[in-house]
Amino acid sequence: MNFSKYKKSIIACVLALGIGVGGGYYFFGSPVTHQTTVREQTKQTKPITDARNTYVVQAAKESGPAVVGITTQVFQKDIFNRTIYAGEGVGSGVLIDNDGHIVTNNHVVAGAKNGQVTVSLSNGSTVTGTVIGTDAQTDLAVVKIDPPKDIQPIKIGDSDSLQVGEPAIAIGNPLGLEFKGSVTFGVISALARTIDDQGQRFPLIQTDAAINPGNSGGALINADGELIGINSSKISKEGVEGMGFAIPINSAMTVVDSIIKNGKVVRPYIGVWAVDRQTAARNNVSYEGEGLLIVQLDANGPAAQAGLVEGDTIAQIDGKDISTLLELKEQIDAKSPGDTVLVSYTHNGKMKSTQLKLGQASSN
Repeated sequence: MNFSKYKKSIIACVLALGIGVGGGYYFFGSPVTHQTTVREQTKQTKPITDARNTYVVQAAKESGPAVVGITTQVFQKDIFNRTIYAGEGVGSGVLIDNDGHIVTNNHVVAGAKNGQVTVSLSNGSTVTGTVIGTDAQTDLAVVKIDPPKDIQPIKIGDSDSLQVGEPAIAIGNPLGLEFKGSVTFGVISALARTIDDQGQRFPLIQTDAAINPGNSGGALINADGELIGINSSKISKEGVEGMGFAIPINSAMTVVDSIIKNGKVVRPYIGVWAVDRQTAARNNVSYEGEGLLIVQLDANGPAAQAGLVEGDTIAQIDGKDISTLLELKEQIDAKSPGDTVLVSYTHNGKMKSTQLKLGQASSN
């Protein structure tokens, strides 16, 4: 097959593993022209009954104090290269440890001047937070604050143990801080969802718990009050309701730990631009194979050094079948730079295998 005539259109929409950016349908809050007055009724007139003290109530009490508001003042360059104020974004974040680390979405803090944001704590106080690292590919970021004396970080759950149909509770700040700490609940609608197969780094959790603008970066928790996901996106189309998505916490924490340790995400790099069957079909490429068709390589990257060439088809990584870009990303991201993986691939119709030493790519 002659791949040269397809390269331009394909490479524009496929991911160079370790280099590409993340995707999804994201909201970025902006100032509104009017203020909504919301009065909170906090006084309890009588003890709550067992019937009212549901798992939602208990989980919200357990985890609510760990959910914060994040306000970002955004500055941009004008046509004269002057820095001008462009607006204000409001999102949510989750306090994950006693050191004052907060997980949020990258798009919530993107454009923050000097990496500074305003963090609104559940006790009503506001403090300055510093963005210590971001990762556009996963839409994750970490903000650091000086930990308050009454700090109450959230408990980290296990997103790999989730079951479809089990309760899911979202906590965040929809439509801004006027509605801070809002709680919605539903169920886990589906697991391992793909909504952007070209840029997405890992499968997402789907839930029907209401997620609205401003909820981005907030907590998705289970009935035990444990953090199972970071709310990140929703499908917003006429006639579509109850389709929100969250980044699984097990996947998110790998990124978060790297940011806390290195100030950026250090991930393994294979050095290929490849397409699966679905991507090829969208670009009018005749490809009906089961693996990933390599359309371009980094000439100095690990795959090229291991002997793979354009037109080869990646079939397996360490003996596991690979049929989509997302599966390849998952397999590679589970490794570390310098690790060696066994790549099985088809070359000129013949199956071959080779050892490939992974390189290193970072989010910065």
